[in-house]
This record gives sequence, C-alpha cells and structure tokens, in this order.
Amino acid sequence: MIFTETPLKGAFLIDLEKRGDDRGFFARAFCEKEFASRQLSTRFVQVNNSLSAQRGTLRGMHYQLHPKAETKVVRCIRGGLHDVILDLRKGSATFGQSFGAELTAENRRMMYVPKGFAHGFITLVDNTEAFYFVDEFYAPEAERGVRWNDPRFGIKWPIAPVVLSDKDREHRDFDSTWHLSS
Repeated sequence: MIFTETPLKGAFLIDLEKRGDDRGFFARAFCEKEFASRQLSTRFVQVNNSLSAQRGTLRGMHYQLHPKAETKVVRCIRGGLHDVILDLRKGSATFGQSFGAELTAENRRMMYVPKGFAHGFITLVDNTEAFYFVDEFYAPEAERGVRWNDPRFGIKWPIAPVVLSDKDREHRDFDSTWHLSS
C-alpha cells in the first residue's frame, strides 16, 4: 500500500500497490503491520456499505464524540465520489480545515479518517457505492454533524448537492460547546 499524508496531520490517502500480470493484478487493501507502523488504527468493529442512487447525493458531515469517536477507512467500490474530511480536533494546528479527494471504483483509492474528524461525501455519478471500515460501534448519543455548507468552514464541494437527508440539511451552525463536548 502507498500511504500519502494529507495536509491534515494523521489523515491519509491510501493507494494500492498493484502486482500485475496478464491475468490482472493483486494488491493488499489492508495490512495490520503497515497500519501499525504509522500508528494508525488496526482494529475495526463494523464494516458499512452505502449506496447513493443519484449523482449529487451528499452524505455528511458526520462524526462521534469521545469516547465513541471513530476512525474510518473509506473506499468507493462502484461509481465515484468526492470524499471530504474536516479536522475538529481540539488544539489541532489544522482545526477547522478540510481536505477532499476523489475516490472512484477505478482508482481504488481509500481515505483514512482519524478520530476527531467529521466525514462526508458527494456522489459524482449515479449508483455510487461506498464501503468503509469503522473502529468504534455506532453510538447515537455521541453522534454529531456539521452542516455541509457551514460558513465557519467553507468546505469546497465540486458540485452542488441535489439530494440531502433532512438530518444533514438541518445540522446546526458550528457551536464548540455542542459540537465538541461529550
């Protein structure tokens, strides 16, 4: 695997290191030793799969508060999406900054999203499917969300959203007391 650190410390893009021949290729998508050597999470307790039927479906920006904060490893397995992370770690030098990258079925790229980051994506084509590993169980009492267009953060999306859940549309403006307190 090829790990490329993003401008947000601790978050990585992960590309497959393919070994190919006339049959196709083989590549490792996870290796406990390689993740551990970078002090990344190696224990995952849930694997989630989402399908978005329509181009322009926006899901996010989601996270859970400590002690239920989640690390995610996200991969697009059909179609294409623009994946976005937002640093909400108290005291981080990049607090409030976001980073986005295109994940597609063709590029097989993954995003490593550390604890303390909000995460979301917008689909770039119809019938986009994402598959992601999570290192903490879903805990509704710890769930939080930042509105996708909160002016405090100015997240850049490549296209305008067409489909949003009511929940994602109605996330409140950022308030550190509510958004960051457990």
